[in-house]
Amino acid sequence: MNAPPIDPVAAHSDVVHWLTNGTRDERFIDNIFAELCVRLQRAGIPVKRASLHILIHHPQWLGARIVWADGMREAEISRVDYDVRERSEYIDSPANEIHDGATEVRENLARDPSLGRKHAVYDEMRAKGLTDYVAWPLYHTLGKQHIVTFATDQPGGFDGAHIAGLLKLLPALALVSEIRVKNRLARTLLETYVGSHASELILAGATRRGSGTTVRAAIMICDLRDFTRISDNWPRDDVIDLLNGYFDAMSEPIARHGGEILKFIGDGLLAIFPLSQPSACANLLHAVAEARQAMVALNEKNSGNGRAPLNYGIGVHVGDVMYGNIGSRSRLDFTVIGPAVNMASRLEALTKQLGRTVLLSRAFADLVASDFDLERVGEYPVRGFNDPIELFAYHG
Repeated sequence: MNAPPIDPVAAHSDVVHWLTNGTRDERFIDNIFAELCVRLQRAGIPVKRASLHILIHHPQWLGARIVWADGMREAEISRVDYDVRERSEYIDSPANEIHDGATEVRENLARDPSLGRKHAVYDEMRAKGLTDYVAWPLYHTLGKQHIVTFATDQPGGFDGAHIAGLLKLLPALALVSEIRVKNRLARTLLETYVGSHASELILAGATRRGSGTTVRAAIMICDLRDFTRISDNWPRDDVIDLLNGYFDAMSEPIARHGGEILKFIGDGLLAIFPLSQPSACANLLHAVAEARQAMVALNEKNSGNGRAPLNYGIGVHVGDVMYGNIGSRSRLDFTVIGPAVNMASRLEALTKQLGRTVLLSRAFADLVASDFDLERVGEYPVRGFNDPIELFAYHG
């Protein structure tokens, strides 16, 4: 028995209904996009390849490219660098035409290539047997513009009904994608500014002032030496470049070993390693050792540019901290406070006085002494604390 013919109007209506009503529980736009393409095929629109190009706000990436092809269960996501617009593959691309104001880019891939435009992406699609390609801007609110593309291998390409069906789909796709992009943007911005763990808590609803929890953690505070002199005498852009290099050298090992940077304070940083991780204290010292190596490499690079080497101090303690929202009624900071944080700060200040780069409290040292070579420095008074504190140096 032959299958009944597809009613294109009803099938297209089903796709739009699914897109607007059936995707509420799906967080990720790449999953929605892949499912959309499969449903378009079932609706009689012969999509063989499709892509979604999204501009995002991220400290490292300009955007993301989501690509689906026939037979794929999941779409592929790749990140797009900020400098992509300076490269020939972008300059000679349909995306550039859309960003320059084109409301549609269409290419007959089946005709003689010499008669068409010379975009490299067209050659790639021809090599895969595709016959027709179309790209449209995808408009989000407040003038934000992204791009969606579709291609087919059907002889003769998309017909008028196919194109009309895809165009009718765009408003719903724009709404659904904007929600997911803004959700991802919120998550990215929070991760960028407050860290991954704090961002999860905030997104889960931990936004009330004074809300928080007590966490036992290893605390690390790092500060750059002579930064006031540097910032007073160096050109502004050089100071920013120096700080970024220093923070990269310190931060990347911390993140790699499970620590969380809660804030940058001028030329200093505050990070914690929660003791819920069994190896938190050891991980902190591994991070410090790698950061020291990174700083050696950075100083060698700076020396080649005629810059003086950077010196720094690190104070490390362990204890209970209050982890949560602190601030005014309208401006909060998600951070840690408590005597343990104050102790780490005092130890960092003592590194300069005692001529050590890294100082550990006895409380912290007791947790790692069997696995690391530590130098006992002695007992010293610490401002704000009644009793002298026994200190240890770590040379990594």
